[in-house]
Amino acid sequence: MPVPDLRATLTSVAPGTALREGLERIMRGRTGALIVIGQDRIVDSISTGGFALDVPFTATGVRELAKMDGAIILDSSATRIMRAAVHLMPDPSIPTTESGTRHRTAERVARQTGVPVISVSASMHTIALYQDDQRYVLEEPTVVVSRANQALQTLERYRTRLDEVSDALSALEVEDLVTVRDVTAVAQRLEMVRRISDEIEMYVLELGSDGRLLSLQLNELVGGVDSERTLVVRDYLPAGADDQVIKVLDELAALESQEVLDLGIVASALQIGDGNSLDASVSPHGYRLLARIPRLPGSVVERLITHFGTLQRLLGASLDDLQAVEGVGDLRARGVRDGLSRLAESSILERYV
Repeated sequence: MPVPDLRATLTSVAPGTALREGLERIMRGRTGALIVIGQDRIVDSISTGGFALDVPFTATGVRELAKMDGAIILDSSATRIMRAAVHLMPDPSIPTTESGTRHRTAERVARQTGVPVISVSASMHTIALYQDDQRYVLEEPTVVVSRANQALQTLERYRTRLDEVSDALSALEVEDLVTVRDVTAVAQRLEMVRRISDEIEMYVLELGSDGRLLSLQLNELVGGVDSERTLVVRDYLPAGADDQVIKVLDELAALESQEVLDLGIVASALQIGDGNSLDASVSPHGYRLLARIPRLPGSVVERLITHFGTLQRLLGASLDDLQAVEGVGDLRARGVRDGLSRLAESSILERYV
């Protein structure tokens, strides 16, 4: 059975779903519960006692079953109740940070089986979701909305600063004055925006149908960020190193929060320098600016960059030079030259006006 993603699991327990309604009924009844979402060979091997049901899932049904001792086992889609009153016996050597018996069992079962496990605490009045090594506490929608709005305000500030450093980089690229520091500042801001947007996306998933407006605001603020991250990395990697793009993006994503604030560490992850070479000059290939020219196919972009090598050579190319590239006729050559000229003018004007 494939291991579900935490995001998919959050969607299944979002407000408005039958499972969430069942969890809230259990909370109001103050009985507590241990629910396993998925039944396979590993889950069966650590399950004893109880009785088989294999009946459609209902919120009232899971609430009544939670009154009994033992765990409730659902199918992987949480649409059927497979077993109830089950005694779970996970490997006691699996480490756990929890203290309560129900929570310790939930964490160990999640780690051992890889399936999501939900623990409802009657005394603490909380719902905790465990999946692999992750623990996620579900909160009241009003609390989630408040946190999401705060995160959204932070994202707006991050995006404003990102646009500023990105525009500055474009102007420097046109003037051939780019340093490692300039590229790193943009990559740093892109990573910060990505991280806060991921946090907000988790809130959107947790809110379910209540998160539609938040989702629209998030999409508006982060539009183009993923492609911009890729373009920045490709622009400054050595020619022919496209196979390193995913590796570089993964290394940036793996940085600790404090490491993202260190330009030297970010530069190392980008493979363009370190803390001692932030003022060194670098030259882009031109992916970022070419991506802003409308209706320019990716295949033509690749051929242009392969032919010219650097943005400066592209900016200085004549119509005849551009037409020498395969797939670039007279009309497209004029479009590329005029597009680059407009971008160069607007970038410099924004920088100095």
